[in-house]
Amino acid sequence: MQYEGVLTKMQTEPGSPIQYYMVFENSFLNVNQLLGKDVEINFMGYSCLNCAKKKKIYRTGFCYDCFYSSASAGDWIMRPELSTAHLDIADRDLEYEKRVQLQPHVVYLAAASDIKVGVTRKTQVPTRWIDQGASWAIPLIEVPNRYLAGITEVALKNHCSDKINWKKMLCNEIATIDLVLRRNEFRNHLPDEVKDYFDTTPEQLFTLEYPVLEYPKKIKSLNIATTPIFNGKLVGIKGQYLIFADGTVFNIRSYEGFVVQVNV
Repeated sequence: MQYEGVLTKMQTEPGSPIQYYMVFENSFLNVNQLLGKDVEINFMGYSCLNCAKKKKIYRTGFCYDCFYSSASAGDWIMRPELSTAHLDIADRDLEYEKRVQLQPHVVYLAAASDIKVGVTRKTQVPTRWIDQGASWAIPLIEVPNRYLAGITEVALKNHCSDKINWKKMLCNEIATIDLVLRRNEFRNHLPDEVKDYFDTTPEQLFTLEYPVLEYPKKIKSLNIATTPIFNGKLVGIKGQYLIFADGTVFNIRSYEGFVVQVNV
């Protein structure tokens, strides 16, 4: 079977294990069904996720021009504390920014390698944790806008990382962490503006199971721009990574906007 289209992050469906789908313009592929099989990935070109022009991808699936002009690529995406829609102040497009920023957000703790703190829109629970390859996650607080979530994350970064060690995550090297206990400890470090939201946020621990036949001991990243034809036996899917039997891992998220042909 042959599938062709523009790479976007894999869509997921919670389950035991999580189900993964590559979705193209005219077809979709349940990636779980490829476990244990040979998969060929061919790099065909580029297609910006914003303007659809065949321009080289600069970052996050966008060409250079779109990355610096699109409302969906503003600095507040990666740094929620820079959000200003609650003040009626625009970054690039106030209407868009109000839609995204002025909705419930969750600040959470997750274990994908070591403990980390992060921010996501409530509508992206548990998708955000799946995309990061977290094995466990727990909401810390739910707040009404992105700015409050951002200043909370900034405060808590003084006490734990906001990054995942992706190599440890892919090798399934996860620290033993009591997230319920740590959640209660972190209550003492919350900014005054959000402390009242702690008691209204349910203490719910999420456990996530990934479709992995075997974890690699050592890993090497596939760059399809420099290795335009790759063939390997798929043995796992975790986060937004495909894991192959020889230790090669392919980060789908890093290659959004790349046009590929997948042969199975």
